[in-house]
Amino acid sequence: MVNRKKLNPDASPKAAFGARLRSSRDARGWKQDDLGAHMGYSGRHISAIETGRKPPTLPFAIRADIVFGLEHTADTFEDAWRKMRNGALLEGFPEYVGHEARAAEIRLFEVGAIPGLLQTPEYAAAIEQSVVTYGAIPPDQARERVEFLADRQAALIRPLPPVVIVVLDESCIRRLVGGPRVMAAQLAGLVDFAAQGNTMLQIAPYELGERRPFKRLVNLLTMTDRSVMSYVESETHGHLDREPTSVLPLVRTYHQLQAVSLSQAASVEMINEARRDIL
Repeated sequence: MVNRKKLNPDASPKAAFGARLRSSRDARGWKQDDLGAHMGYSGRHISAIETGRKPPTLPFAIRADIVFGLEHTADTFEDAWRKMRNGALLEGFPEYVGHEARAAEIRLFEVGAIPGLLQTPEYAAAIEQSVVTYGAIPPDQARERVEFLADRQAALIRPLPPVVIVVLDESCIRRLVGGPRVMAAQLAGLVDFAAQGNTMLQIAPYELGERRPFKRLVNLLTMTDRSVMSYVESETHGHLDREPTSVLPLVRTYHQLQAVSLSQAASVEMINEARRDIL
């Protein structure tokens, strides 16, 4: 075939992904434009993924699995994508994100920083740059984390999006990250998030003191079959739990947290006041 670039799947995980995409397409007898039409991308985009000029995203990998009938199999494009990205992530977190992308309802609680799903790119980059400054990760890994976050956020854009309920400790909106301009834009993003039809946002104010039931990040997922799982983190490890005996008490505690937190209207007012204070 004229101008057909030879691929080396052993060169890198990204190259292996592209080579597999090409071989899967060839097995169907499709041209790049044909596959693009099935997946909702241009043929040029397919070419860039196959040859490694553009990295695949999580939504792209999930769509490829649907088109090639690989969903729920042992070797999916989504799995290949996760293997490419997992090196930059906390142990245990990639498994959680896989479930998050399919959850019907997502409940989040965070202390000290805006949770990833609600972060602007500039806020996320500032967080990761601080980790680089302390020498914990190299700059390229920081960039991978920010890119991963964008893919994670994009995976929740669906015809029927999940319900996303978020309670933030007041410290999340008071801690200045990235300077006044970045933080002001992030707070404006929170207000926009609260205005969506499938979301709820509340602030757990400082005045709760010791009555705040959670002390660290807690994520709760309700799947389409109504099963519930939790995800919590330490500094070095993330733990995903599906056992009802340990997950359901967290669900009850989350409801109690919502009951003592500010209403969404009062929370948005506090966020707007915080934004005005830093401008």
